[in-house]
Amino acid sequence: MFAGDEFEYARSCGLMFDPLTITHDELVGRIIELHKIITLDQVSAAFLHSLSTRQTHLRSALSSWSLTKDLTEHTYRANLTDTGGCKVCMEQELIVSEQYVGEDLNVLNFERIKWGGIRLNWLLYCWFDLDQFSQEAPAVVTDEDVAILRRMLDEVRACSPADSARKLEQRWNDVFPSSKNERDVIMEVLGYAGVLEITKLPRIGRRTDNDFMAMDGWQGQDGYNPHAAARLFGKWGIV
Repeated sequence: MFAGDEFEYARSCGLMFDPLTITHDELVGRIIELHKIITLDQVSAAFLHSLSTRQTHLRSALSSWSLTKDLTEHTYRANLTDTGGCKVCMEQELIVSEQYVGEDLNVLNFERIKWGGIRLNWLLYCWFDLDQFSQEAPAVVTDEDVAILRRMLDEVRACSPADSARKLEQRWNDVFPSSKNERDVIMEVLGYAGVLEITKLPRIGRRTDNDFMAMDGWQGQDGYNPHAAARLFGKWGIV
């Protein structure tokens, strides 16, 4: 699986990767180092740039950065919960393991390129995503990118109070070039980044089953957080 001329060539191009064995503690350290060189403006610009260009691999850096921005050096063992897991990471909505053995990064890379990422809140994915992003050239934001995001937010405002995340995804169908799965991921990215946050308002109607994580339970009444939108995209006039 991880051998042969084709694999070696793909690896030399940065498209394929050897299996990774690493610990939670090492991942945390690597992520902290990446935050020293990757800025909020960079991941926000990349997200915007992806809207018109459909460069899906640039989108999830925004959620990876947002989910890990407050991480500090800590160990898994010192923060072990009664049910298993790292308390510090759980507080940041991160899914973690103490040890990662022979992890297939090629699956994560495929998901990142194909849809913009799937396991957005996995600590391993956040590290891999930011590590790959650190090698990207700075993204250029165009007027078209900004116009697309404005239309996306207009559609959020146009939602009925009881509308689900699925209804919002359908509203975005004609706003920018994308598949259903890509729009799902974009909603999740904006959810983890705090733009499409779920408020404390009582939920309307019965809960429906879905595959969302950050957007699970979001309704039209929640709208979007203008403060978060301004923090991420205010540089381009988004409020």
